[in-house]
Amino acid sequence: MNTFFKKLSLLITDRSLRSRILFVLFVLVAFRLLSTIPVPGVDTSRLNEFLANNQLLSLFSTLSGGGLSSFSIVMLGVSPYITASIILQVLGMMIPSMKELMQESGEAGRRTYNQYIRMLTVPLAVLQGFAFLKYLQTQGAIGALSITAMITNIVIITAGSMLLLWLGELVNEYGIGNGTSLIILAGILATLPTSVSQFFFTFTIDMLPTLLIYLAIGLVVIAGVVYIYEAERPVHVTYARQVRGVRQFGGSDSYIPLRLTQAGVMPIIFASSFLLFPQFIASFFQSSTTPLFFSIGQAMTTFLQTTWLYAIVYFVLVVFFTYFYTAVTFDPKQIATNLQKNGAFIPGTRPGDATDSYIGGVVTRITLVGSVFLGIIAVLPLIIKSTTGITAFAVGGTSLLITVSVIIDLIRRVDAQVSMSEY
Repeated sequence: MNTFFKKLSLLITDRSLRSRILFVLFVLVAFRLLSTIPVPGVDTSRLNEFLANNQLLSLFSTLSGGGLSSFSIVMLGVSPYITASIILQVLGMMIPSMKELMQESGEAGRRTYNQYIRMLTVPLAVLQGFAFLKYLQTQGAIGALSITAMITNIVIITAGSMLLLWLGELVNEYGIGNGTSLIILAGILATLPTSVSQFFFTFTIDMLPTLLIYLAIGLVVIAGVVYIYEAERPVHVTYARQVRGVRQFGGSDSYIPLRLTQAGVMPIIFASSFLLFPQFIASFFQSSTTPLFFSIGQAMTTFLQTTWLYAIVYFVLVVFFTYFYTAVTFDPKQIATNLQKNGAFIPGTRPGDATDSYIGGVVTRITLVGSVFLGIIAVLPLIIKSTTGITAFAVGGTSLLITVSVIIDLIRRVDAQVSMSEY
């Protein structure tokens, strides 16, 4: 407790830390103000009625920061940036020069890589904005738009998405925490007061057992997320002894901490973004006069409305993207090379390729545990909905997972800043 109050007093008294925290709060307030500015010529009441009955778009609205629910100028949130990151990471696995730029080119390479992401974000924001407008038009959520109005709205939506990206990068540089994650967290927390008030307005004494069950499930999920997110698999490492004259150096033992969730919450974001495409394609095909396209659209719509089939596909995608993101961001060969250069080795394992294979095998096994856990959390609300018929918590598991993981990461970064300040 004394340590907590000591850190709190340091956050308040230290000018640099106080400035960083205030800057983050300023950016989050600016984001929430932007999310209240609607795109011109849109009936938000009709849109909200449509989103209330569309679980996948409600999930996308949550992940994008909540701007879609009000059809604001930042309705896409950071989704185009996330999509651009996925594309470049896939290219990094296939193109050696891109992988070298991502991992081995130092600060200059990272700046160039981030610039590529920004350049790719612009056309993706244009495409996503056009796809959303056409999709909402075909579903009757918004009225017909002229060519001029369509172009104007796409430009506004694209500019709003790039503005959010700029604000997120400002947080990375001048604030504390990951700017993109904090924007998503702010969108999730902003919907909390409305959801709580709506629940209590409709609350009756008969709903008390259900409420207690949901609270118990929420506490178990929070405890599980914290445990899995903090869990590590230590790999024992020994540094070889070096004799220089009459002195001996090295010979110490250490370990490499391998996290169970190397990918964090990104697999859920990737999977939900991936599942949006069938919904868009189905809506376009169902509006087609060609019988073949109309039948394909109906089949895809039936799939999306079949809760158990959709949950199975969602679970498999989360597991797949967990392995995919871990393979992109974690390089066992690089760790094995660094260990060999520093005169370190894993007991019972030869340096070089054998160490690479050993670390890769350990990461594969522990990633299975993390991926299955993420998949269960992702589909848990769908299971609850199908068994109880209650849709109020349709995106609760994903929102809870993102909230807990982002807060844990933020606490780590704050502790790091406090430690630097103390030194």
